[in-house]
Formats: sequence, C-alpha cells, structure tokens
Amino acid sequence: MLLDEDKVIDIAELFKVFSDSTRIKIISALIGKELCVNDIADLTNTSQSAISHQLRLLKQSKLVKYRKEGQSIFYSLADDHVEKIFKLGCEHIEEV
Repeated sequence: MLLDEDKVIDIAELFKVFSDSTRIKIISALIGKELCVNDIADLTNTSQSAISHQLRLLKQSKLVKYRKEGQSIFYSLADDHVEKIFKLGCEHIEEV
C-alpha cells in the first residue's frame, strides 16, 4: 500500500510532533486526565513557558484540546488515537 504524496507529508508531520521529549512528557501526563499548564509543568519538571509553547504546537496538530473554566484552561488529549499512538510507541520501545 503506497500512500499518495499528500498523505505521506501529513503522516511525516504528525510523527514530527512526537519527536520532541517535552511533547512526549505532556502527552504522557494527559493520558486519562485534564490538567492546567501549572500542573503539567510541575509533573514534567518543565517551565510553564516551555509547556505553553509545546501545547500550542500540540493544539495546532490536533493532538490536544482544551476547555476553559472561569479563568482556568484545562488541556486533554484530543481523542483516543493520540493515546493509542503513544502506547504503541511505548510497546515498540519495550520490545527492542
């Protein structure tokens, strides 16, 4: 099954998003829960500004969504595909 050029580019762009360790930490932290920037920063031992920057990229790639509650913004994984891709990557690493 050879993909057309547009799909090849789209898939390559998707996997580029998974190529950053901070973004992987964020995805891992968001599995099964909603968190605000402060919580993600604390869990990942990363600055709030770095988390905000990476969340922006994850939102643009439609891997993370958010909701506002008053002044607070809560982030979560966009859908179950993100968690599946993450978990498959983890399984692959453990087998190697």
